[in-house]
Amino acid sequence: MSKPHKLIRNTPEEEAAIARGIANDPDTFVPTDEQFAQMKRRGGRPKLANPKVAVTVRYDADIVESFKASGEGWQTRMNNALREWLSTHHA
Repeated sequence: MSKPHKLIRNTPEEEAAIARGIANDPDTFVPTDEQFAQMKRRGGRPKLANPKVAVTVRYDADIVESFKASGEGWQTRMNNALREWLSTHHA
């Protein structure tokens, strides 16, 4: 087993040189407190009108293998098969 890597930290002089480089970079943007307060946080994907629900279910192996054998999108096809069954049966 190899020994863990030792963290090598920058010296204060190196940190100062890095800070000077950042300060001299014309592309550096440091927002004011007001600008920062106006920024909106983006939270990833927009909310769906009808989001999917994660569940844990158990199916017979042959059923799952049949859907998987049909290739990519087998879970969507399984969902569609259940939806079709619901359209002809009372829930």
